[in-house]
Amino acid sequence: MKTIFHNIYKPDKRRKIFFIILGIIIFFLSKDFGFFDDDILFGSKMGNHLYENSIFNWKMPNSFDPGHPPFLATILAVFWKIFGHNLWVSHLAMLPFVIGFFIQLDKFIIYLLKDKKLHFFAFLLVISDPTLATCLILVNIEIITLFFFFLIINSILKTNRKLQFIGLIFLSIISFRSMMLFAGIFIFEILYLKFFHKKTLKKILTSKHIGFYFIASLPAFFYVGWRLLTKGWLQTHSSSPWESLWHFADFDYFIRNCIVLIWRYLDFGRVFIMIFIIISFLIFGKKIMHSKKHKFLLLLGLSSVIFIIVTILIVTNTVGIRYFITSYICLNLLAFLILTNFYKQKKIIFLLLLIGLISGNLWIYPKQISTAWRATLGHIPYHSLRLKAIDYLNKNAIDISNVGSFFPNYTKLDYIDLEGDKRSFAKFNGKNKFVFYANVYNLTDEELNILDKNYTELKQFNNFNTTIVIYILNNK
Repeated sequence: MKTIFHNIYKPDKRRKIFFIILGIIIFFLSKDFGFFDDDILFGSKMGNHLYENSIFNWKMPNSFDPGHPPFLATILAVFWKIFGHNLWVSHLAMLPFVIGFFIQLDKFIIYLLKDKKLHFFAFLLVISDPTLATCLILVNIEIITLFFFFLIINSILKTNRKLQFIGLIFLSIISFRSMMLFAGIFIFEILYLKFFHKKTLKKILTSKHIGFYFIASLPAFFYVGWRLLTKGWLQTHSSSPWESLWHFADFDYFIRNCIVLIWRYLDFGRVFIMIFIIISFLIFGKKIMHSKKHKFLLLLGLSSVIFIIVTILIVTNTVGIRYFITSYICLNLLAFLILTNFYKQKKIIFLLLLIGLISGNLWIYPKQISTAWRATLGHIPYHSLRLKAIDYLNKNAIDISNVGSFFPNYTKLDYIDLEGDKRSFAKFNGKNKFVFYANVYNLTDEELNILDKNYTELKQFNNFNTTIVIYILNNK
């Protein structure tokens, strides 16, 4: 089997064709998946504002302005203008970044592994991570960020300053998280040149090097300055829906954030990767750190997200599972390198790690514990099931505007499906006559108790691990 994949994967031209075909297959499999979770805001809401007004009108209404640059929204608005305002066009806009990411990831793997026969299996292990795999099928910011991130890293490794500069310019304006990745790369390159190329800090931190990063970061500085001048605030204001999320955490909340951060690195099958790495260090100890490639992956995996980690630990915002994808990729590849360098039972261990990662798509926590559905392929059945449930409401003449629902579903249907349906679910308040509930919505304990005590199940829809329930308010 190794030989078969090696023959398909061997020539550089054939590899690119493989990645193009893989990207196209993913596109056709996912083109009907509606906008989901935060992507409804960053992609559809902001994109529709640009589409209906002007592509260059980056000043969003305060009611849904998250502060982030509307980079994804701009790409979508351009594609909608050219190809039509449709859901499949939104997925088409992601296709170049998906294929581009595959190519950059492959180049990164080539740098790490000399044995060409192992390249495909390293690639497979990486894209089997549920959080990364989900980014390949949804319209989202992350896949764009990942493409430019690995373009930059590969350019650093190949000393291609032109491509590195282009990548940095774009990375500086995608989102606030991408800006922090930009800063992380700045730290990474300094440490990489010092410890791997034995350069002194004096030779690294020259005016030319600092100027290079400063000029590349100008889009970020211009954007932040423009926002402060035109809006007077960066991310939140007193009436912002996210105002409560951006406060400094007290000690208890800081400890909570630390625990959640560890959980993120173990969630959705990654626990098997982490256990394997820890056991390997216990068995082989310092031998693992003799390899420059191993140290390189640890350095990149930590330094790239260091500013995101520090920020997320000291504020009351949610510790998002997608924030650390670059780090997950480095750890998955570290596990693969350790496996190929130190173990005899390579095939068995690889299969166990692969199955462990894939099993993460089946991980569902109890209702009282939030599941990061946006970061697992386990949410896929929701898309078609949601349409069936809406069809049920329509056939039974139940006015959707009178149906309460939860994040991310209480928004215009058009923002999710781009079908022109301007109706919108109401936000759940405990008094709605009807309620549209799905287990992919993370409810508070109070909301779950209200549903349990005050509502009766009217209709239930099931598909694999996904359930949607239409509730009706009990008569008093």
